[in-house]
Amino acid sequence: MALKRRTKIDPGFSMASMTDVIFLLLIFFMITSTMVVPNAIKVTLPQSSKQTSAKPQTRVTIDAQQNYYVAFGTQRERQVSFEEITPFLQEMAVREPEMYVVLYADETVSYKEIVKILSIANENNFRMVLATRPKR
Repeated sequence: MALKRRTKIDPGFSMASMTDVIFLLLIFFMITSTMVVPNAIKVTLPQSSKQTSAKPQTRVTIDAQQNYYVAFGTQRERQVSFEEITPFLQEMAVREPEMYVVLYADETVSYKEIVKILSIANENNFRMVLATRPKR
């Protein structure tokens, strides 16, 4: 007695669901990669044995040519003059009262330039963090 099946099994494999998963992963990685903001200004930071865990929100960068750059949160750095730094930081402090100002200064930058930025932070009661690279 031979039993016959009413429905036939299709030996083919549908790739439709696999392509959906791949497109969702592609969209996820595209969105998350735009949230990462690397420090685009090439600065050689001085070395330090201690590293801070403060979440920086506002960045001030001084490169080897004494150019100043500022950025807030995930924004890209934009070049500014020294006179524009104080109004920028005050505006960011209004937006985020609990902000930290992180100073990225190239190790060749003179101490005088670093002190000028530190005095701006001191006059306005900003919390300041000096960025360094870990010792190896």
